[in-house]
Amino acid sequence: MIASTTEENGAAQATGDQPKPNKKARVAPRRAHVAPKKSKSAKKASPAKKGPKGGKKAGAARDGSKTAKVLDLLKRRNGATLKEVMKATGWQPHSVRGFISGTLGKKMGLTVISTKAEDGERTYSLKA
Repeated sequence: MIASTTEENGAAQATGDQPKPNKKARVAPRRAHVAPKKSKSAKKASPAKKGPKGGKKAGAARDGSKTAKVLDLLKRRNGATLKEVMKATGWQPHSVRGFISGTLGKKMGLTVISTKAEDGERTYSLKA
């Protein structure tokens, strides 16, 4: 029996095993599982061209616009209340206050005076 097992072993070695190669396989090293680095663009975007300075007067608005309506109301002698501006524009109170602060005050550079009457009504007017 011993002889038969050696014959099987010898036959298995002769047919089943492949000779080992002398060279190692050329495999690239493993990399981390992260997104690849972004490539740099060849051309940078140029900044947007701005119009000439001083082309528009502060307080100038297109005729019939809501800005023109609000300016007309605020130029009156007694100014305009918050409710009057809301009625003329159809805006919510927070939108009127934001428009007066942002558009009229900051963008257009106008000085808006805000006063509160005894009844608690807020009145806005433009400084002459």
